[in-house]
Amino acid sequence: MPNRSLDIHLHGKQGTFLTWPMRMRIVMELGSVLLYLHEEWEQCVLHRNIKPSNMMLDESFGAKLGDFGLARLVDHATGTQTMTAVSGTPGYLDPQCVVTGRASAESDVYSFGVVLLEVVCGRKPMSFTATDQDQQQKNGGVFRLVEWVWGLYGRGSILESADKLLNGDLDAAQVERVLVVGLWCAHPDPSARPTIREAMAKLHSKVDKLPVLPSKMPVPTYAQPPSALDVDDGLSTLLPSSTSTSVPPHTTCTTTSSSDGHGSTSTTS
Repeated sequence: MPNRSLDIHLHGKQGTFLTWPMRMRIVMELGSVLLYLHEEWEQCVLHRNIKPSNMMLDESFGAKLGDFGLARLVDHATGTQTMTAVSGTPGYLDPQCVVTGRASAESDVYSFGVVLLEVVCGRKPMSFTATDQDQQQKNGGVFRLVEWVWGLYGRGSILESADKLLNGDLDAAQVERVLVVGLWCAHPDPSARPTIREAMAKLHSKVDKLPVLPSKMPVPTYAQPPSALDVDDGLSTLLPSSTSTSVPPHTTCTTTSSSDGHGSTSTTS
């Protein structure tokens, strides 16, 4: 593709500066592709490796999703794929996949949410050079984009996460909408995530109210991994800092209530 991958332009020294309209277009085009893969083809296609380096840009910076090497077909009624080995990229991979060994439409939606945050913030989803004091203390110096943006959301200052290179030249309402939908998609509890159709409906709308998320990022707990997977074999860095894997065989998510009463995820319209 003429303009190579999105990753180059977000993080590379030789990349082109992406204006806010360009970023918004890229976000919407990725979502449209994922909607087709999940719901509009005869089978559900799980991509399993959604990230900027797999998003190629054409001559007008239109986005095309590539690298289907990990993709799997599942029936729409089934919606999950059991893996014999964890596949994906740290930072974009749904933590539940690491622990349970199951890929799903929800895990693709998680990756989509992370990419939304990365496009708006201009920061990689995970790095080992945390500058935020809270993340330094909690994560041992590991920066986690989802946790950082969620913290700003809880403090009512989510717009502060926008890429400083934009220099304020952005549509604040659109930026907030993309960030909140990104967090919604990357919710630690898969059952609290939207479908890609629901996420795209919120992104397309200018009037629908945004989902109300907990003011503190919920603490995920997941079922014990199948014997084919080992979450301690270098994969623990993929999990949120306070994840527990010693729980009964189901997925739950706990939330600390706050003064604003946001103890669960809900959507109003």
